[in-house]
Amino acid sequence: MVAEDQQEGGEKKEDDWLLSANFDCPACGISYIEPTPQMFSFNHPAGMCSDCDGLGTKVTMSERLIVPDPDKSIAEGAVEPLGEITSNRWRHHLYEGAAEHLGFALDKPWKELSDTQKTGFLYGLGDNKIEFTYTNQTGHSWAHDDRYEGALNFVEERLHHASAKVRQELNQYARTETCPTCMGGRLRREALSSLLGGSNLPELTGLPIEASRQFFHGVELSAEKMTIAEDALKEIRGRLDLLDDIGLGYLTLDRGAHTLSGGESQRIRLASQIGSGLVGVLYILDEPSIGLHHRDNRRLLETLGRLRDVGNTVIVVEHDEATILHADLVVDFGPGAGDRGGHVVAFGSPGEIATSGSPTGRYISGEARIALPAQRRDAADRWLTVRGARHNNLRSIDVRIPLGVFTCVTGVSGSGKSSLVNDILFKELDNRLHRAQTEPGEHDDIEGVDELDKVIRIDQRAIGRTPRSNPATYTDLFTPIRQLFTQLPESKVRGYKQGRFSFNVRGGRCEACEGNGAVLVEMEFLADVWVTCEACEGKRFDRETLSVKYREHSIADVLELEIDDALELFANIPQIAVVLQTLHDVGLGYIKLGQPAPTLSGGEAQRVKLSKELCRKSTGRTLYLLDEPTTGLHFADIERLLAILHRLADGGNTVVVIEHNTDVIKTADWILDIGPEGGAGGGLVVAEGSPEHVATIEASPTGQILGNVLAPPAAPPAIPAEFDDHGNGAIREIEIVGACMHNLKNVDVRIPRDAMTVISGVSGSGKSTLAFDTIYAEGQRRYVESLS
Repeated sequence: MVAEDQQEGGEKKEDDWLLSANFDCPACGISYIEPTPQMFSFNHPAGMCSDCDGLGTKVTMSERLIVPDPDKSIAEGAVEPLGEITSNRWRHHLYEGAAEHLGFALDKPWKELSDTQKTGFLYGLGDNKIEFTYTNQTGHSWAHDDRYEGALNFVEERLHHASAKVRQELNQYARTETCPTCMGGRLRREALSSLLGGSNLPELTGLPIEASRQFFHGVELSAEKMTIAEDALKEIRGRLDLLDDIGLGYLTLDRGAHTLSGGESQRIRLASQIGSGLVGVLYILDEPSIGLHHRDNRRLLETLGRLRDVGNTVIVVEHDEATILHADLVVDFGPGAGDRGGHVVAFGSPGEIATSGSPTGRYISGEARIALPAQRRDAADRWLTVRGARHNNLRSIDVRIPLGVFTCVTGVSGSGKSSLVNDILFKELDNRLHRAQTEPGEHDDIEGVDELDKVIRIDQRAIGRTPRSNPATYTDLFTPIRQLFTQLPESKVRGYKQGRFSFNVRGGRCEACEGNGAVLVEMEFLADVWVTCEACEGKRFDRETLSVKYREHSIADVLELEIDDALELFANIPQIAVVLQTLHDVGLGYIKLGQPAPTLSGGEAQRVKLSKELCRKSTGRTLYLLDEPTTGLHFADIERLLAILHRLADGGNTVVVIEHNTDVIKTADWILDIGPEGGAGGGLVVAEGSPEHVATIEASPTGQILGNVLAPPAAPPAIPAEFDDHGNGAIREIEIVGACMHNLKNVDVRIPRDAMTVISGVSGSGKSTLAFDTIYAEGQRRYVESLS
């Protein structure tokens, strides 16, 4: 391109301008790829950081984990993943050469080495070449100069490229750290250099939703850029508003999906559905209030109401009182759990349920309530103190937890409760008391550990991954039952041992299905299907084993018994009856002894774990940690759970529970309230003390709720007595006729369209079976049919 410049005196001067259609500079030679949407995606090769493949983190070896005993020398196996270093002659001579160059011997204790020596041995000496002397098996020696890449380089190569078994062994020494290239941004350098309002994309997604909402509502752009971004900004602002409105303002946009609780995941999906603007849709939610503080529950209910008001049908399986009172219609299942449930015991508006006398109605009307303890345990002089807790959003706080009492850790969602209890307290105590190899959250120290002999975390994860695991095997109840069967006269005559009555080993199990009771049929284009075994008809054992009976019950019949029925059968056998009684006490009398572990809910799995702990001999020096144990529990089941937790504390043990449920909080001996907000606005101890004391602290969101809960019972709140039908279509109801899956007893029920219906009832009464296994499954089947 030629440009003309007018010079003084009227002369024209021609200059050559060298321009480029590409994103490069002809002068300095630097070039960039053309910006595309893919360049800002860490899941696309065009956008991901090449060093961490878009993960933002790299798995490396942790020095603290690979050297568990600093008193040992390298020759004695101080660097544990290296194993016996003399077993590999070539690698041994490399270690000897590196040690000689760094000025120490391999038999010197690790703790006596300098930081320079440790770093050089583990991480290598860079590009510097040093002299190594290798001696082969015949005794011949020769020297060579080479680079020393470090012991950890060898271990990390094995971690990433060895067999699955070796990788599993080495994972215990690994830790995840931020990628040094992208600094956790997950994107390539060019994408990280693109800024909006002074921030790049990872910086914006690293903000809490509440802060991100403020940023995008206040971002200032030129008129030209605003024209380009108008539609995108409208969409971004709308979705951020929805996420904040349903109580997720404390989450960051880059939060990993695997770290979200069930309630958080469900509310995120709810926000995406509301943002889509669909109408005429049936939404089914399973306890969306899980993990939500009472302060934020109102916004969730308003969001559900908004979803209904635009013309959708909302069905919620829920135990939360506020959600039940907010519903248009309530379907109450019961009267009991398991085979004693499966009936609709009350149907109507919240007001009609309150006067029905059903288990749910008695609680929401105030007729039944979880009582305050007659006397709270005093916090004595024994304390467990966490110093300088600064993991995630915790702000270098010192936290005191009294020993020997029932403590409830409260606070709004995202305030730092789990960071304190699960990431710091449990992991550090697990390392000290059980010699575990875990990386606890950042903190200075924990004092008072000598007052404890073990720490047990009882969560809601499944008790097993396969159908072979069940309550009987998990609680070790199946062992004395099998011993009983071997002592029967018929077993002695035939010479049957314990293994004969196990479905996991050859001898007594049905070999056609290998003790599964079902055979896996592999489908070429569809999901594999389990079909009941024709040989044993699902009983898991062969005919000879099933012929041995105790009081007319074979071993298969025993596994099919409910806990309460088994308790009656084995009442005279103390070793078996004590475990069954404990399972009954925690409210699991309705589940079957052989019920497959994957079919148990999170709350049921947690109570099975509780019962196993209760069956052990108490030392009075155990710390029990539970994270929201009331998930999935009805009011009546919560009362039973509280009785168990207080029973543990009565034995001198320490019980620490993370909880939002006010019925649990009000019965605690000590409350530790973290907050005052979620995310960056949390991480402080807002209040601590008895519930009565916390209720007087105005700065505590939990205290404000407790003030109403602890007040003397007043007149019950106004409850809608009639159902206001919002339906506007020709078909006004979803009618279910003869539902009989699982424990449902030919249930007939009508769900109004364009309304919010809550399905409640005691745990195990059939709520989820109706909502998900019947209504949702049938709707999904009909939708697939409509596509064909």
